[in-house]
Amino acid sequence: MKIRMDYNNMMQNGMAGKIEKLAPKIKKANAAMVEKRDKMAWRELPYNQEAVVKDISDYVAAVKDDIDAFVVLGIGGSALGPLAVQMALNHPFWNELPREKRGGYPKLYVLDNVDPERLVYFLDTVDATRCLFNVISKSGSTSETMSQFMIIQQVLEQKMGKDGARGRIVCTTDAKSGNLVTIAKDEGYKYFVIPSAVGGRFSEFTPVGLLPAAFCGIDIKGLLVGAAHMDENCKEPDIYKNPAHMYALLHYIGMTEGKNISVMMPYADSLKFISDWYAQLWAESLGKAHDRDGKVVNVGQTPVKALGATDQHSQVQLYAEGPFDKIIVLIGVDEYRETITIPKTYGEMPSLGFLGGVTHNELITTEQAATEYALTKAGRQNMTITLPKVTAHTIGQLLYFFEVATAYAGELLNIDAFDQPGVEEGKNATYAMFGRPGYEAKKAELDAAPAKDKKYIIG
Repeated sequence: MKIRMDYNNMMQNGMAGKIEKLAPKIKKANAAMVEKRDKMAWRELPYNQEAVVKDISDYVAAVKDDIDAFVVLGIGGSALGPLAVQMALNHPFWNELPREKRGGYPKLYVLDNVDPERLVYFLDTVDATRCLFNVISKSGSTSETMSQFMIIQQVLEQKMGKDGARGRIVCTTDAKSGNLVTIAKDEGYKYFVIPSAVGGRFSEFTPVGLLPAAFCGIDIKGLLVGAAHMDENCKEPDIYKNPAHMYALLHYIGMTEGKNISVMMPYADSLKFISDWYAQLWAESLGKAHDRDGKVVNVGQTPVKALGATDQHSQVQLYAEGPFDKIIVLIGVDEYRETITIPKTYGEMPSLGFLGGVTHNELITTEQAATEYALTKAGRQNMTITLPKVTAHTIGQLLYFFEVATAYAGELLNIDAFDQPGVEEGKNATYAMFGRPGYEAKKAELDAAPAKDKKYIIG
């Protein structure tokens, strides 16, 4: 059950020669991936989570029958990863299924924003006392997540008292430092640990992703085994045999030629939210102002999400005839988990009759092939990643594949793929505006900013 990558449609216009000319850079990047592996703690997650998996499994077994819903309070990778895996591997209408059809597992909700309507309306929908709230923040100072937590904590304590609320909150955070681990210890909350050296967008194979998945009956061991299998593939030094390295290299060459948009277009609803997860991984890791030498480079690709066949009717026109600034990545599935056949009706209408007896499986895969052909005919660079079937094993492979590709792209670009200074600037400005201690200088900077000119405001 190995996923495969077909990059034939990237190899026109002398691409092989371009790859050959980059041999020294490829060799240097390969060496860096080996030398820095011990600094990429996320690469060991497929191998070192056995005790964590047991702890999670035991906890789920002890708690799941006492709750109706498992609720993730998190943002960024803490929300995108759990949602992507849930939507990939479970029924798309999981929460609407009766409990017995969910195998006795609870519903899943992911609350990842602070739009005031979102949390209020959520609390209108559920019985909070029958929910288990998973607060995910390594630092425990993530404003969005911690504000949600404080509201939920108050609601639960008002309804259940402190003792009752204690059984309805579980934390995922750093082992030693930060507000959340301190709170968890003081309040007696169960908590799971995010390894200190693993960043948020690379954390899906930690309890950040494994705990929500386990509460929804997903095979978390299968995810890790799939990731481990992909890791072995990604140790191959030959660029033509290493899928993640080749993916990164082709995108790197594209960036040097002005292809600054990376489109991800799965032809499976189950993989739709993989694109959301990938968008953060690729954008936050590679969008950097400076390289490691301090030079201003302003590099990175803008990730764009599309869904086949849906977005053939909204975006493909642009991809086929618009600017030559995109690399399109199609994701297909050999074997869908269900089959449905179109009835043989309206045979007298040629524009409909041809569909009679065809399965939706055949229709969507044919439309994917047709889109690939149309893009290639128009001279648009594209590649295809195919999953034999959507399983925990193949999803583990896919997620790990993109993580390695992102790290390798960072080496090719000579940037730090694991920081996010642009995000920190916005966070610091928010803290300063609210008067958080320690941010007085930033507050003074904001206060000194020029006022907006009213003549440029309409309405």
